[in-house]
Amino acid sequence: MGKSLKERCDAIEECYEFMLAYAAQGLPGDGDNQSGAQVRHLLERSVDALTGLADAYASEAREADLQPAARYDAFLAVLRRDANDSLAALELVLAQPVLSSQLIDNLNASMHLRALLTDLFLIDEIVKQQRTHAPSGEAQPS
Repeated sequence: MGKSLKERCDAIEECYEFMLAYAAQGLPGDGDNQSGAQVRHLLERSVDALTGLADAYASEAREADLQPAARYDAFLAVLRRDANDSLAALELVLAQPVLSSQLIDNLNASMHLRALLTDLFLIDEIVKQQRTHAPSGEAQPS
């Protein structure tokens, strides 16, 4: 079985939070420093977490029979676009031989990454509410 939605979201959020701290260090590059190796690792984890993210949420929505389905489908199309755009930005940054603090700061400021994070916070909260308010006796998705 693949990664859970929580694991995926945690990986993306952890990376973003670390990138904020990394950007503040003012490093000219990642070179041999431990923070540089860690930011690369976290970026790679985020790439892995983003791959198939929208499909994982779509599966969750179907399993939970979230209604109205058309509204969820429309939002999941937005999530898919934002995840793909963020994935492209992350992969471009990872392809660079040097990850300076300025480069990571620019990635942090990317509207694609910020939109993705907002999408995740929104859909996560909605899914939590749906689980909480599901009629008793109905199976609640894990």
